[in-house]
Amino acid sequence: MAETLPVVPWLHIEEDGAHWLEGMRCSECGAMFLGHRENCSSCGARGSLKSEKLSETGTLHAFSIVHRSYPGIDVPYISAIVDLDGGGTIKGNIINVEPQPENLSFGMPLRVVFGDALGRKDADGNNYISYFFEPVS
Repeated sequence: MAETLPVVPWLHIEEDGAHWLEGMRCSECGAMFLGHRENCSSCGARGSLKSEKLSETGTLHAFSIVHRSYPGIDVPYISAIVDLDGGGTIKGNIINVEPQPENLSFGMPLRVVFGDALGRKDADGNNYISYFFEPVS
């Protein structure tokens, strides 16, 4: 039977179907990183990183409207870097916004949403789930 798999290791899927993104916060300097790691890349501390559920809200830091991509990827789309509330910076695509510069503004509030990873499947027919950003309405 096919299952749903996370597209990246820092996306977690609970048994009840809930989704969340994981970060690691350094207890020495407060730096936040995606996914699991043993040492802090900011201050070099060892063993000081603790797992933390990342915020599902943030603000737009930077974006690019992509007009050329790999075959099978619909363009244009908005690739963005988002500063999450509470710490952490993450790259992802913005959805539910027409990809025109006038529809985007630096600092605009965004929220994390989870959904099908554009119909991608692995060799066994398993679906992938990914995260995206959409404007806070």
